[in-house]
Amino acid sequence: MTESTDPGTGLGPEDRKIITLARSARARNGVPEGAAVRDETGRTYVAGTVELDSLRLSALRTAVAMAVASGANSLEAAAVVTDAQTPSDEDLAAVRDLGGAGTPVLVAGPDGALRVTVEAG
Repeated sequence: MTESTDPGTGLGPEDRKIITLARSARARNGVPEGAAVRDETGRTYVAGTVELDSLRLSALRTAVAMAVASGANSLEAAAVVTDAQTPSDEDLAAVRDLGGAGTPVLVAGPDGALRVTVEAG
């Protein structure tokens, strides 16, 4: 079975899902960013920005850490909902470390609209 893509965005349902999950995490937790990653088995991991006195992690790095801690061996895709235009180098490095250089990172605005897709490499 092939995944159909939305002609307006070029995204399939699984990619739209991780953007929706990332957007929900951002809104629910009232944090600057929400992120979601999908591992090689199709499981998703969702996170928001972590800002404690002793620990600061972007949403995307937190989602990657959650995937690793849950036993994921690789990533198929990542999404981040943010005001920023592109992910930071550190965010891309975390995705690349687990998923490889070609892992797509979907960057969406707070409204959930896809801005850009970049490779983790």
